[in-house]
Amino acid sequence: MFGAIAIVIILLLSPFIITISLAAVAAALGKLLHEDAEDRHQGSSLIQTNV
Repeated sequence: MFGAIAIVIILLLSPFIITISLAAVAAALGKLLHEDAEDRHQGSSLIQTNV
């Protein structure tokens, strides 16, 4: 009985856990790519137009 309850809880929580972990990966990747772009184009007059 305990195993069935544990499986149901895992199945109910897995979409939320997957979504949150993928959002964290996307945020980290975005930050790294933004820093890389700033490093590559340092000194460019167009950097000021980046948001």
